[in-house]
Amino acid sequence: MLPGARRPDSTGAGRTEGLDPVLAVEMTRIGVVRNPKSHGNRLHPPGPTPEGVILVEPFGREALRTELETFARDGLDLLVIDGGDGTVRDVISLLPHTFGENLPMLAVLPSGKTNVLAIDLGTPDDWRLEEALIAARRAEPTVKSRPPLRVSWTDGHRPCLQGFFFGIGAPVKATTLAQRVHKVGFFHNLAVAVTIVTAALRAVFGGSRDEWREGVPAKIALDGEAQPEGERFAVLATALKRLPFGVMPFGAPREGLKLLDVDAPPHRLLKAFPMVLSGKVVPALEGMGYRRRDPREISLAGGAPFVLDGEVFEGGELTIGLGPSLRFLVG
Repeated sequence: MLPGARRPDSTGAGRTEGLDPVLAVEMTRIGVVRNPKSHGNRLHPPGPTPEGVILVEPFGREALRTELETFARDGLDLLVIDGGDGTVRDVISLLPHTFGENLPMLAVLPSGKTNVLAIDLGTPDDWRLEEALIAARRAEPTVKSRPPLRVSWTDGHRPCLQGFFFGIGAPVKATTLAQRVHKVGFFHNLAVAVTIVTAALRAVFGGSRDEWREGVPAKIALDGEAQPEGERFAVLATALKRLPFGVMPFGAPREGLKLLDVDAPPHRLLKAFPMVLSGKVVPALEGMGYRRRDPREISLAGGAPFVLDGEVFEGGELTIGLGPSLRFLVG
């Protein structure tokens, strides 16, 4: 969640003049949503906010929604998200409810612990606000489009979420493990590597009753067609093309919604794991219970909790599809 709350008033109080007047860029309507408690911002506190840029640091979803509604009402050319994957998820989940179809261009400052979206976009690890504003001034800035996953509860009682990496089963356990890895002091790609290796070792060598080999209940339908029943070791979905360290559990990089569906308990995991991560097309994987698919829509029931961009949420009857593409300034 996003801590703090600060917005300059109309007189400019609360603003700090920037490091260089040229950073008052041609895009005059620029807003920044910052998570000051993100790993990068605590390690390297940001400098003064350039003149003409409105900075907010909302605490919680409702405060964030209020700030985004104000941005939408006043008009915004560029929305900079300064935080990790969770901050990005919180912001883009509220965009349909605040900006509607008139979405601003986005820029992501990778100041979280893993920054999976930034890795996919190719955003430099040390990209800060000043560099993003300079990029925005270019005659032909580099812009990439990505459609987010849209996760909806079919009962309609909760607002939908948008993010880029979804999982049930082993990914939920891995999220808890990753939090422990971060406490030890591993971050970014190294944290991802440590988490993957540790989880794989537990699943391979933990024994038949080890929690890492246990499945979760999941009824899956792809584009309305029911899939084989049974418990799942893992169900992963993404709209990203590139993951840390070049791992490709969904196969070769490509557009669209991608799914990996793995039976529980996982069969011949020691042999299958490297084949899955390599992205190669290996027909034997299908018979071993490792299925890659490219559906337009996923229906998922069973009540198992799910993880979306690093945070665990309550499960239920879910629909997972793609939201409208978002435009990201990357250089």
